[in-house]
Amino acid sequence: MARKVLHVAMNGVTGRMGYRQHLVRSLLSIREQGGVPLAGGGTVYPEPILVGRSEARLREIAERHGLPRWSTSLDEVLSDPGVEVYFDAQVTSARVASLGRAIAAGKHVYTEKPVAGSLDGAMALARAAREAGIINGVVQDKLFLPGVIKLRRLVRAGFFGRVLSVRLEFGYWVFEGDEIPAQRPSWNYRSADGGGIVLDMFPHWHYLLEDLFGPVMAVYARQATHLQRRWDEAGAPYDVTADDAAYAVLELAGGVMASVNASWAVRVNRRELLELQVDGTHGSAVAGLRHCAVQHRVSTPRAVWNPDLPDPVDYLAQWTDVPDNAEFGNGFKVQWEQFLRAVAEGTPLPWDLAEGARGVQLAGLALQSSAEGRRVGVPPAAVS
Repeated sequence: MARKVLHVAMNGVTGRMGYRQHLVRSLLSIREQGGVPLAGGGTVYPEPILVGRSEARLREIAERHGLPRWSTSLDEVLSDPGVEVYFDAQVTSARVASLGRAIAAGKHVYTEKPVAGSLDGAMALARAAREAGIINGVVQDKLFLPGVIKLRRLVRAGFFGRVLSVRLEFGYWVFEGDEIPAQRPSWNYRSADGGGIVLDMFPHWHYLLEDLFGPVMAVYARQATHLQRRWDEAGAPYDVTADDAAYAVLELAGGVMASVNASWAVRVNRRELLELQVDGTHGSAVAGLRHCAVQHRVSTPRAVWNPDLPDPVDYLAQWTDVPDNAEFGNGFKVQWEQFLRAVAEGTPLPWDLAEGARGVQLAGLALQSSAEGRRVGVPPAAVS
């Protein structure tokens, strides 16, 4: 069977997400399985070309995995007609310029989110990609999480009856970096570099809530910077200039209300780092990264509020886990397979730069709501 090789320039693989999820667990894993099967027969096989600023780190990664090509010159890589795809996992502040150069060079592009630090920047990229006629996509990994897949099945099957509300809880304690190393890079806490939990996570909440329940119609949000001082990778203290927590109420189509709490200054008291509770007239569910538990209305206990006596009901024991019933792949790898197949077959990807721009739009509206202290409507068809 014929094998089509796609040369993929990967910018940002020296970072944790770019290296672990996109290089090792996605492209290298796809290579190990022999490529991605195509509808008409044959396979598409990725050939990574590492791009970044640190020659030493690129060389070390390339040697570790036996990859022959790496470069510190993005222009040199983009000028190579044999390179068909550009992928970006850099800091947010560097993304628009690099993606724009790749699009101008005629490369198909795939990128981490947020696509840009502003709606104008994101829309400019979407328009440029459309005019260039290239395949383009934005990482939307949470759509492919096992827990979300199970939750989507429940929604599609009508398990909830009429959905009333959604409660999304996300976050964990990111250490300041003075005594225990921080789990996230320091640029995440500097606004000049595109940091901040609203810009980072609200694009995720946009595609996740819209896919499951429908469009976001309005938002009321408050951002916060709970920890004012952190220590960077070199152990030097710095002042935090970006938000590390956000609290929001989102109004979805059909009257569904979604409350969202996202924080890097919260200690976890739930089964997973991300959980969504969905309540409907016929039943409820709580889904995380991997698990999903349900309670139907016929199994709902009759709770009675009485603070004077211990409550004899074990509420958690009355929920039932939804079985896997299938094998779930790594969410990043699954979407990479879809993108590579789209490029090889010349078919558009549904999660394109225009969709990514709509996520940036919601983040911007949340920041506007917080600054103005008011509810902000999401303009219909504002991104097209």
